[in-house]
Amino acid sequence: MRISARADYAVRAALELAAAGNDTSLKAEAIAAAQGIPHKFLEGILGDLRRGGLVVSQRGGNGGYRLARPADSIAIADVIRVADGPLVSVRGVRPPELSYCGPAEPLLPLWIAVRANVRKILGEVTLAHVAAAKLPDEVLSLAADPEAWTNP
Repeated sequence: MRISARADYAVRAALELAAAGNDTSLKAEAIAAAQGIPHKFLEGILGDLRRGGLVVSQRGGNGGYRLARPADSIAIADVIRVADGPLVSVRGVRPPELSYCGPAEPLLPLWIAVRANVRKILGEVTLAHVAAAKLPDEVLSLAADPEAWTNP
Protein backbone atom coordinates (compact mmCIF):
# COMPACT_ATOMS: atom_id res chain seq x y z
CA MET A 1 0.00 0.00 0.00
CA ARG A 2 1.20 3.48 -0.81
CA ILE A 3 -0.13 6.62 0.89
CA SER A 4 -0.07 9.46 -1.63
CA ALA A 5 0.85 13.04 -0.75
CA ARG A 6 -2.77 13.93 -1.45
CA ALA A 7 -4.07 11.41 1.11
CA ASP A 8 -1.42 12.40 3.66
CA TYR A 9 -2.29 16.09 3.26
CA ALA A 10 -6.03 15.33 3.49
CA VAL A 11 -5.59 13.44 6.75
CA ARG A 12 -3.34 16.16 8.19
CA ALA A 13 -5.82 18.87 7.23
CA ALA A 14 -8.68 16.90 8.77
CA LEU A 15 -6.62 16.49 11.95
CA GLU A 16 -6.10 20.26 12.15
CA LEU A 17 -9.88 20.66 11.95
CA ALA A 18 -10.42 17.93 14.54
CA ALA A 19 -7.98 19.58 16.94
CA ALA A 20 -9.72 22.94 16.46
CA GLY A 21 -13.07 21.50 17.57
CA ASN A 22 -16.52 21.47 16.04
CA ASP A 23 -17.30 25.12 16.81
CA THR A 24 -14.18 26.57 15.21
CA SER A 25 -13.68 27.21 11.51
CA LEU A 26 -10.16 27.35 10.13
CA LYS A 27 -9.10 29.12 6.98
CA ALA A 28 -7.27 27.07 4.37
CA GLU A 29 -4.25 29.37 4.73
CA ALA A 30 -4.00 28.58 8.44
CA ILE A 31 -4.25 24.83 7.85
CA ALA A 32 -1.67 25.00 5.07
CA ALA A 33 0.75 26.98 7.23
CA ALA A 34 0.30 24.75 10.27
CA GLN A 35 0.95 21.54 8.31
CA GLY A 36 3.37 22.77 5.66
CA ILE A 37 0.96 21.93 2.84
CA PRO A 38 1.00 23.92 -0.41
CA HIS A 39 -2.02 26.23 -0.17
CA LYS A 40 -3.34 25.74 -3.72
CA PHE A 41 -3.05 21.95 -3.41
CA LEU A 42 -4.86 22.08 -0.07
CA GLU A 43 -7.72 24.10 -1.56
CA GLY A 44 -8.43 21.26 -3.98
CA ILE A 45 -8.24 18.68 -1.21
CA LEU A 46 -10.59 20.66 1.02
CA GLY A 47 -13.02 20.91 -1.89
CA ASP A 48 -12.95 17.12 -2.24
CA LEU A 49 -13.46 16.69 1.51
CA ARG A 50 -16.42 19.08 1.32
CA ARG A 51 -17.97 17.23 -1.63
CA GLY A 52 -17.33 13.97 0.22
CA GLY A 53 -19.33 15.21 3.20
CA LEU A 54 -16.43 15.27 5.64
CA VAL A 55 -16.04 19.04 5.99
CA VAL A 56 -18.29 22.05 5.61
CA SER A 57 -17.21 25.49 4.55
CA GLN A 58 -18.46 28.95 5.29
CA ARG A 59 -17.65 32.09 3.34
CA GLY A 60 -16.91 35.46 4.85
CA GLY A 61 -14.63 37.05 7.39
CA ASN A 62 -15.37 34.43 10.02
CA GLY A 63 -15.54 31.68 7.44
CA GLY A 64 -13.36 28.71 6.85
CA TYR A 65 -13.62 24.97 7.17
CA ARG A 66 -14.74 22.67 9.95
CA LEU A 67 -15.58 19.00 10.21
CA ALA A 68 -19.08 18.09 9.07
CA ARG A 69 -19.52 15.67 11.97
CA PRO A 70 -17.70 14.81 15.20
CA ALA A 71 -14.09 13.68 14.85
CA ASP A 72 -14.85 10.41 16.62
CA SER A 73 -17.20 9.46 13.77
CA ILE A 74 -14.70 10.06 10.95
CA ALA A 75 -12.25 7.23 10.34
CA ILE A 76 -8.87 7.84 8.75
CA ALA A 77 -10.10 5.47 6.00
CA ASP A 78 -12.98 7.85 5.24
CA VAL A 79 -10.57 10.71 4.60
CA ILE A 80 -8.23 8.62 2.46
CA ARG A 81 -11.10 7.26 0.36
CA VAL A 82 -12.42 10.76 -0.34
CA ALA A 83 -8.94 12.02 -1.22
CA ASP A 84 -7.66 9.04 -3.20
CA GLY A 85 -10.35 6.41 -3.76
CA PRO A 86 -10.12 2.77 -2.67
CA LEU A 87 -7.69 1.96 0.14
CA VAL A 88 -6.16 -1.01 -1.67
CA SER A 89 -6.06 -1.74 -5.35
CA VAL A 90 -3.87 -3.82 -7.63
CA ARG A 91 -2.95 -2.08 -10.86
CA GLY A 92 -5.85 0.30 -10.16
CA VAL A 93 -8.36 -2.56 -9.83
CA ARG A 94 -10.14 -3.53 -6.62
CA PRO A 95 -9.12 -7.04 -5.51
CA PRO A 96 -12.56 -8.70 -5.90
CA GLU A 97 -12.52 -7.74 -9.58
CA LEU A 98 -9.26 -9.62 -10.21
CA SER A 99 -8.76 -13.20 -11.29
CA TYR A 100 -5.62 -15.27 -11.50
CA CYS A 101 -4.88 -18.76 -12.78
CA GLY A 102 -2.24 -21.39 -12.21
CA PRO A 103 0.39 -20.74 -9.57
CA ALA A 104 -0.76 -17.10 -9.24
CA GLU A 105 -4.28 -18.13 -8.17
CA PRO A 106 -3.51 -17.78 -4.41
CA LEU A 107 -2.67 -14.11 -4.96
CA LEU A 108 -6.34 -13.13 -4.86
CA PRO A 109 -6.94 -14.21 -1.25
CA LEU A 110 -3.60 -12.64 -0.33
CA TRP A 111 -4.65 -9.26 -1.78
CA ILE A 112 -8.05 -9.59 -0.08
CA ALA A 113 -6.32 -10.26 3.26
CA VAL A 114 -4.06 -7.23 2.79
CA ARG A 115 -7.12 -5.10 2.06
CA ALA A 116 -8.95 -6.48 5.11
CA ASN A 117 -6.05 -5.59 7.40
CA VAL A 118 -5.66 -2.10 5.97
CA ARG A 119 -9.42 -1.57 6.34
CA LYS A 120 -9.34 -2.85 9.91
CA ILE A 121 -6.70 -0.40 11.04
CA LEU A 122 -7.65 2.67 9.02
CA GLY A 123 -11.37 2.02 9.49
CA GLU A 124 -11.14 1.78 13.28
CA VAL A 125 -8.79 4.69 13.94
CA THR A 126 -10.68 7.98 13.94
CA LEU A 127 -9.57 11.56 13.66
CA ALA A 128 -10.35 11.90 17.37
CA HIS A 129 -7.93 9.06 18.22
CA VAL A 130 -5.08 10.69 16.36
CA ALA A 131 -5.86 14.27 17.39
CA ALA A 132 -5.89 13.21 21.04
CA ALA A 133 -2.75 11.05 20.60
CA LYS A 134 -4.73 8.06 21.89
CA LEU A 135 -4.28 5.39 19.24
CA PRO A 136 -6.00 2.04 19.88
CA ASP A 137 -3.85 -0.52 21.73
CA GLU A 138 -3.78 -2.82 18.71
CA VAL A 139 -2.24 -0.07 16.57
CA LEU A 140 0.28 0.83 19.27
CA SER A 141 1.23 -2.82 19.60
CA LEU A 142 1.85 -3.14 15.86
CA ALA A 143 3.91 0.06 15.84
CA ALA A 144 5.93 -1.07 18.88
CA ASP A 145 7.43 -3.96 16.93
CA PRO A 146 10.95 -2.83 15.91
CA GLU A 147 10.57 -4.72 12.61
CA ALA A 148 7.69 -2.39 11.71
CA TRP A 149 10.17 0.51 11.58
CA THR A 150 12.67 -1.12 9.23
CA ASN A 151 12.63 -1.24 5.47
CA PRO A 152 13.65 -4.65 4.17
